[in-house]
Amino acid sequence: MTIVLHGSDGIIPSSETEFIGSIDCGTTSCRFYIFDQWANVICSHQIEFQQVYPEPGWHEHDASSYIRSIDECIVKVMHRFADLGYERRMLRCVGITNQRETTVVWDRITGKPLCNATTVRALRDRAATVEFSTPDGPVKGEEGVKIITGLPFSTYFTGAKYAWLIENVPAVKAAKMEGNLMVGTVDSWLLYKYTGGPSGGLHLTDLTNASRTLCLSLHTLDWSEELLNFFDIPRSALPDLVSNSEIYGRFAQGHPLAGVPIASLVGDQQAALVGNKCLSRGDAKQTYGTGCFTLFNTSQDIVKSTHGLLTTIAYKAGPDAPVNFALEGAIAVGGSSVQWLRDNLGIIKSAPEASELASQVSDTGGVYFVTGFSGLFAPYWDSHATGMLIGMSGYTTKHHIARATLEATCFQTRAVLEAMAKDTQSVEDGDGNGPAGLKRLAVDGGMTASDVMMQIQADILGIDVDRPKMRESTALGAALLAGAALKLFGWDLATPASLLKVNTAGVRTFEPQISEEEREWKFAGWNRAVKRSMGWQTDSGHG
Repeated sequence: MTIVLHGSDGIIPSSETEFIGSIDCGTTSCRFYIFDQWANVICSHQIEFQQVYPEPGWHEHDASSYIRSIDECIVKVMHRFADLGYERRMLRCVGITNQRETTVVWDRITGKPLCNATTVRALRDRAATVEFSTPDGPVKGEEGVKIITGLPFSTYFTGAKYAWLIENVPAVKAAKMEGNLMVGTVDSWLLYKYTGGPSGGLHLTDLTNASRTLCLSLHTLDWSEELLNFFDIPRSALPDLVSNSEIYGRFAQGHPLAGVPIASLVGDQQAALVGNKCLSRGDAKQTYGTGCFTLFNTSQDIVKSTHGLLTTIAYKAGPDAPVNFALEGAIAVGGSSVQWLRDNLGIIKSAPEASELASQVSDTGGVYFVTGFSGLFAPYWDSHATGMLIGMSGYTTKHHIARATLEATCFQTRAVLEAMAKDTQSVEDGDGNGPAGLKRLAVDGGMTASDVMMQIQADILGIDVDRPKMRESTALGAALLAGAALKLFGWDLATPASLLKVNTAGVRTFEPQISEEEREWKFAGWNRAVKRSMGWQTDSGHG
């Protein structure tokens, strides 16, 4: 649990009278922030909630715990806000951002969850026999689903989870038969509860979260009747679709924020894209967490990836605004590789120590660490790849291994950006030196605290890496969308210049410091190591 106070030289400007709240509901914790117009965090609070693992490979949450945890954060923050001399009426609106693919299913009459969100069984065999109508004509099987939604057919996405719950959980099946079933992602659940629940609560979802369900057509920006029929999801159970920036409703009476408008809903990675002000074609951000996510703004173009990326909605900045799209690449292992050094190898005692060790050597001594602990994600997509340390000799020390661990995430980031470059050749108008015409990469997330790693990233990409002092970009993105809905501070996402003064304090730019020749042979070595790790896992479970 944390309370954080920020401001110019630690002093909050007394002239500020308008603020924006932001709810960030992640996979392990919930947070509530209050921002001013410069993106200073006035105060914040974070609470972890319980993780439920009923069976191996199953990961669930009690959806009611989201509400309890967020409300506790709100109460703590509002008390602190008052202690600083501010009044509740100065909180003009609240935005919501959330973990995207988690599924919530509840009863229309009681407003209570019917079960926990559940990992599902594969539906691929059934999909293979179905022909879908697509903009490219009739296409059978998983490829048809991908053309419609931009997503691979995977149980990772919520449509398949809905289908499994309807088929396998009696309470869900009964609610469907009685016409009382309501299904949604975390954003729609939070909005429903905060605007009244069974007593008039709104059932809405935004396009970024909807685009992760396997049920939304990117081409019509509406639920796909074919996919709803395929997954056996009644349209009446689904939320209505809205933009990312508008006043949907207000907190219900009896809540600590009663009457405050809720003015943005946005998935977490898209929120980070907005929070990093990546609002023009060719802008990209990388979030370095346990895993890592890269999003590349393709403006109003739906770019079909042929290089292992996802096509998704970036944001819709208002009911009448155009939709911006993005390419997304996911790296399975980021910060968790540093945790592995600490918890499994025991060569460091804390995460920052990895950077300290890495800073004491100028290179890895030829060592590469392919962190394929659960296979490799974008752009390789090899579930049979394994982790591999290669290039070691009697010269190798823990310092080299620590540096190779940080380099692994940086190399994979370049691989994802190069895949984005190949996918966007027909629409790219950037003139930078980096992959996909990038001039700079905006970054956020826990691993960015490492100066060593950020310098390595700039060197490997050959472009500037911009790291702001305030790196809560996900929460900030929700706040920017909410503030723009109320036209606060002159914010307008269609005019990026209106945000020039937002989150500019303490920005540090890391510039490349190695030659092009060194950059390329390092990356060539990484690609050689990746090839050796791919396909290593056999059916026997051994190499």
